[in-house]
Amino acid sequence: MNEKKLVLGTGAVIGLLSVLLMKFGNPPNMGVCVACFIRDIAGGLGLHRAEIVQYLRPEVPGFILGSTLVALATGEFRARGGSASLQRCFLGFFVMVGALVFLGCPLRMVLRLAAGDLNAVVALFGFAAGIWVGLIYIKNGFSLGKAGRLAPVNGFILPGVAVVLLLFVLVAPPFIFFSAKGPGAAHAPFYFSLLAGLVIGALAQRSRLCMAGGIRDLFLIGDPHLFVGFVAIFLVALGLNLTVGQFKLGFVGQPIAHSDVLWNFLGMFLAGYGSVLLGGCPLRQCILAGEGDTDAALTFLGMLVGAAFAHNFSLAASPSGVPVGGKVAVIIGLLVVTAIGYFNLPRAARAGSRKEDASYAAQG
Repeated sequence: MNEKKLVLGTGAVIGLLSVLLMKFGNPPNMGVCVACFIRDIAGGLGLHRAEIVQYLRPEVPGFILGSTLVALATGEFRARGGSASLQRCFLGFFVMVGALVFLGCPLRMVLRLAAGDLNAVVALFGFAAGIWVGLIYIKNGFSLGKAGRLAPVNGFILPGVAVVLLLFVLVAPPFIFFSAKGPGAAHAPFYFSLLAGLVIGALAQRSRLCMAGGIRDLFLIGDPHLFVGFVAIFLVALGLNLTVGQFKLGFVGQPIAHSDVLWNFLGMFLAGYGSVLLGGCPLRQCILAGEGDTDAALTFLGMLVGAAFAHNFSLAASPSGVPVGGKVAVIIGLLVVTAIGYFNLPRAARAGSRKEDASYAAQG
């Protein structure tokens, strides 16, 4: 199978599984949402106390373990790391903040669009604009540095954590939290969720499907081969939503969504901006972590902490809108991501930028 067909097939399977997960119990328009599911896991672990979003979603450990199993089978598992790990952790933190201000990761953005939620159109423009701005740095030589090879045990740590999370769901020890109502209480059966996660993880590992990478490659080199995965998810989910009566066109009254245009745009702008500097969207970070990439594992932990902060400090949006703290956090996130972009340019590019600024100042 060539790469384009593999990406198309992966997108079609994700679109199908997303609608099935909703039919079997996941929240409306949230068959798969990497950001929302990591937020629920943070709540399940007691890292935040928002009672309506606490559940150790089996899909996320499934993404990681599906990738690990395929990477081991194909000889692509390689423990590596040391590429600006702390900066990646902060980028992951703010990607999560942006996603929770919009109320969804890039994948849920496509699924919301396929269910008729027009707020996702605004978010898509924001996501693409954030990627476009991030590409200015990449074209000028931005780099977080090269990862080095590590002892194999390092690559197995996050997959090991994923196994423990699954055991916690099955055993339900008293220190793990489970929502009794709200989105956290809405979930498909454990084994179906896990199977869906494993399939998506395995296919995404083989196809390299990435929501940020698809738009990045389209802008940067005019290559649509990853973007077609985006299109396949949308078309399959759209067709199934229309078939089962889950399509509702409009801005208002959409499930687990708000209709604040500015902050839907800026939230996903921040998510796109951070993702393109990280080299991949939240789903792609889970897949890379499953392959043994410890930098991606730290990005995952950054997203987990970001989700906990977003709910402990009232940064996350809700259907009633975006709190002031969330708006401030997005602005801070944009400044932090810009600083990371700037300070990881080659010295010559930074000097050129300063010289240009001085020239403009003199002309002004």
